[in-house]
Amino acid sequence: MSNIRVTAFKWVPPFAQGLVRDLRVRWALEEAGLPYAEKLLGAGEQNSPEHRAVQPFGQVPVYEEDGLTLFESGAIVLHVGERCPTLLPQDPAKRARARTWVLAALNSIEPHILNFTALDVFYANEEWARLRRPGAEKMAQARLDQLTQALGTRDYLEGEFTAGDLVMTTVLRFLRNTELVKNRPALAAYQARCEARPAFQRALAAQVGHFAKHAPPVAA
Repeated sequence: MSNIRVTAFKWVPPFAQGLVRDLRVRWALEEAGLPYAEKLLGAGEQNSPEHRAVQPFGQVPVYEEDGLTLFESGAIVLHVGERCPTLLPQDPAKRARARTWVLAALNSIEPHILNFTALDVFYANEEWARLRRPGAEKMAQARLDQLTQALGTRDYLEGEFTAGDLVMTTVLRFLRNTELVKNRPALAAYQARCEARPAFQRALAAQVGHFAKHAPPVAA
């Protein structure tokens, strides 16, 4: 039996399926070949005192192993990466660069991507959101252009797949219902290349499988 346990949701609405951040942790564990157990939260359980004790913000994932409890998906991916030379290379310089790209994905790219996508997902009918959308899209476009330039002609951000690519790919997935990545062929090919990895496919199947299993009944 695995000593690792990952907390995730039993079900989320379709717009969020395949995007919840436990996907990053599952993917990292799959890349590392580390088995894990799951704790699945039902509706509202993320706000329970028990869950808040291990995740102060009521989010997922939570990672537990041998008395160690971690939250924040980026921190968990880096922790898992310590045991996986694919994610964090043994060469010190390459290792540092991989960490840099993890933080870039979370700090330089993701906030602008989520700022843009939230306008369509959560505030589509709000007048202020309609007015804000062009500026948010322009900033997201600029970040994607900068990322595309940094990638250049390489298959991965540092030439070989690392934790930086793992986290970056999960950020780009938030744009799946837009043309922003699709309109950048090199970036679209990069994302597809990362998502074609067997470890990603196993992680995604594990997450969405629970969503299908625990989907609420359809009203007649």
